Amino acid sequence: QVQLVESGGGLVQPGGSLRLACSASGSIFSINAMGWYRQAPGKERELVTAINSVGRTNYADSVKGRFTISRDYARNTVYVQMNTLKPEDTAVYYCYADLRMYNYSPITTYWGQGTQVTVSS
Repeated sequence: QVQLVESGGGLVQPGGSLRLACSASGSIFSINAMGWYRQAPGKERELVTAINSVGRTNYADSVKGRFTISRDYARNTVYVQMNTLKPEDTAVYYCYADLRMYNYSPITTYWGQGTQVTVSS
Protein backbone atom coordinates (compact mmCIF):
# COMPACT_ATOMS: atom_id res chain seq x y z
CA GLN A 1 0.00 0.00 0.00
CA VAL A 2 1.05 3.56 -0.70
CA GLN A 3 -0.11 6.71 1.05
CA LEU A 4 0.36 10.34 0.12
CA VAL A 5 -0.25 12.75 2.98
CA GLU A 6 -0.53 16.48 2.34
CA SER A 7 -0.21 19.37 4.71
CA GLY A 8 0.01 23.14 4.69
CA GLY A 9 -3.27 24.37 3.24
CA GLY A 10 -5.36 27.09 4.77
CA LEU A 11 -6.72 30.59 4.49
CA VAL A 12 -4.45 33.41 3.38
CA GLN A 13 -4.96 36.99 2.25
CA PRO A 14 -4.23 38.04 -1.33
CA GLY A 15 -0.51 38.61 -1.75
CA GLY A 16 0.30 36.14 1.00
CA SER A 17 2.22 32.88 0.94
CA LEU A 18 1.67 29.25 1.78
CA ARG A 19 3.83 26.17 1.59
CA LEU A 20 2.31 22.79 0.86
CA ALA A 21 4.04 19.51 1.60
CA CYS A 22 3.26 15.96 0.49
CA SER A 23 4.98 12.82 1.77
CA ALA A 24 4.71 9.43 0.14
CA SER A 25 5.07 6.32 2.26
CA GLY A 26 4.50 2.59 2.07
CA SER A 27 5.69 0.04 -0.43
CA ILE A 28 7.70 2.22 -2.81
CA PHE A 29 10.51 1.02 -5.05
CA SER A 30 11.01 4.25 -6.97
CA ILE A 31 9.21 7.50 -7.72
CA ASN A 32 9.29 9.22 -11.07
CA ALA A 33 7.38 12.47 -11.07
CA MET A 34 5.69 14.13 -8.13
CA GLY A 35 3.59 17.24 -8.26
CA TRP A 36 0.40 19.10 -7.64
CA TYR A 37 -2.94 19.48 -9.33
CA ARG A 38 -5.73 21.75 -8.20
CA GLN A 39 -9.46 21.89 -8.68
CA ALA A 40 -11.58 24.96 -8.11
CA PRO A 41 -15.36 24.75 -7.71
CA GLY A 42 -17.05 24.18 -11.04
CA LYS A 43 -13.73 23.74 -12.86
CA GLU A 44 -11.72 20.80 -14.10
CA ARG A 45 -8.66 19.58 -12.26
CA GLU A 46 -5.54 21.22 -13.68
CA LEU A 47 -1.83 20.56 -13.36
CA VAL A 48 -0.14 23.23 -11.27
CA THR A 49 3.44 22.04 -11.12
CA ALA A 50 5.53 18.87 -11.24
CA ILE A 51 9.11 17.71 -10.74
CA ASN A 52 10.63 14.56 -12.17
CA SER A 53 13.28 12.17 -10.91
CA VAL A 54 16.16 14.32 -12.14
CA GLY A 55 14.79 17.64 -10.93
CA ARG A 56 13.21 18.91 -14.12
CA THR A 57 10.24 21.09 -13.28
CA ASN A 58 7.23 22.44 -15.10
CA TYR A 59 4.61 24.98 -14.13
CA ALA A 60 1.22 26.11 -15.31
CA ASP A 61 1.48 29.52 -16.95
CA SER A 62 -0.82 30.96 -14.31
CA VAL A 63 1.65 30.21 -11.49
CA LYS A 64 5.03 30.78 -13.17
CA GLY A 65 7.15 33.18 -11.18
CA ARG A 66 4.98 32.78 -8.09
CA PHE A 67 5.13 29.07 -7.21
CA THR A 68 8.27 27.01 -6.69
CA ILE A 69 8.30 23.22 -6.46
CA SER A 70 11.02 21.29 -4.70
CA ARG A 71 11.59 17.71 -3.67
CA ASP A 72 13.38 15.80 -0.95
CA TYR A 73 14.26 12.56 -2.72
CA ALA A 74 15.46 10.83 0.44
CA ARG A 75 12.16 11.48 2.22
CA ASN A 76 9.86 10.98 -0.80
CA THR A 77 8.46 14.42 -0.13
CA VAL A 78 7.48 17.21 -2.48
CA TYR A 79 6.86 20.84 -1.59
CA VAL A 80 5.36 23.81 -3.33
CA GLN A 81 6.09 27.31 -2.10
CA MET A 82 3.24 29.55 -3.20
CA ASN A 83 3.89 33.28 -3.11
CA THR A 84 1.89 36.30 -4.17
CA LEU A 85 -1.29 34.29 -3.91
CA LYS A 86 -4.38 35.48 -5.75
CA PRO A 87 -8.07 34.75 -5.16
CA GLU A 88 -8.03 32.68 -8.36
CA ASP A 89 -5.55 30.31 -6.71
CA THR A 90 -8.35 29.19 -4.41
CA ALA A 91 -8.86 25.46 -4.92
CA VAL A 92 -8.34 22.04 -3.46
CA TYR A 93 -4.75 21.07 -4.12
CA TYR A 94 -3.97 17.42 -4.76
CA CYS A 95 -0.54 15.89 -4.58
CA TYR A 96 0.35 13.01 -6.88
CA ALA A 97 3.22 10.62 -7.39
CA ASP A 98 4.02 8.37 -10.35
CA LEU A 99 5.77 5.43 -8.79
CA ARG A 100 6.69 1.75 -8.87
CA MET A 101 5.84 -0.33 -5.84
CA TYR A 102 8.34 -3.03 -6.83
CA ASN A 103 11.13 -3.46 -9.34
CA TYR A 104 9.65 -4.04 -12.83
CA SER A 105 6.12 -3.24 -11.64
CA PRO A 106 4.20 -0.75 -13.77
CA ILE A 107 4.30 2.93 -12.98
CA THR A 108 1.08 3.86 -11.20
CA THR A 109 -0.25 7.25 -10.16
CA TYR A 110 -1.20 7.73 -6.52
CA TRP A 111 -3.05 10.71 -5.11
CA GLY A 112 -3.24 12.55 -1.85
CA GLN A 113 -6.54 13.37 -0.17
CA GLY A 114 -6.41 17.04 -1.12
CA THR A 115 -5.85 20.17 0.92
CA GLN A 116 -7.91 23.34 0.69
CA VAL A 117 -6.22 26.62 -0.18
CA THR A 118 -8.40 29.70 0.15
CA VAL A 119 -7.14 33.13 -0.85
CA SER A 120 -9.47 35.81 0.42
CA SER A 121 -9.48 39.06 2.33
